[in-house]
Amino acid sequence: MIARRAKGFTLIEVLVVLVLLAVLAGVVAFNMTGSLKGSKIRAASRDLVAAMRYTRSQAMIKHKEQVVTFNLEDKSYQVPGKDKVVFPEEMEITLYTADSEVASESSGGIRFFSDGASTGGRVTLTVGERLWRINVAWLTGEIRMFEDKEL
Repeated sequence: MIARRAKGFTLIEVLVVLVLLAVLAGVVAFNMTGSLKGSKIRAASRDLVAAMRYTRSQAMIKHKEQVVTFNLEDKSYQVPGKDKVVFPEEMEITLYTADSEVASESSGGIRFFSDGASTGGRVTLTVGERLWRINVAWLTGEIRMFEDKEL
């Protein structure tokens, strides 16, 4: 009589599968962390663009000049009538604006007028090798964001 072997998995086979699943879960978690960080930074850039567009529209609606102020030291900006917004810690900010809007070495602003025009300028947001440029046209006040993958 021939002995039949029981059907099933050995302990080693089960352990190998569990190790492979753990490695796979680790890789997925690592990739998710990077993409969450990237989306957080992208969202901060888009929020700034929205805040600047809001400020421009308020200047036109209220027929009164409005200024978005930036504090480069604490990496923040403020829109009239709203709370101060702080950028993610890893983000670096550079502000190019008209001399009349420079308050100090670490602060300045971009002014929007009631006709939609502005003093113009550019805000550059940098994280690692990624760069976002937010340009404000002085004549029209148009606000546009450009994303560069690398510096």
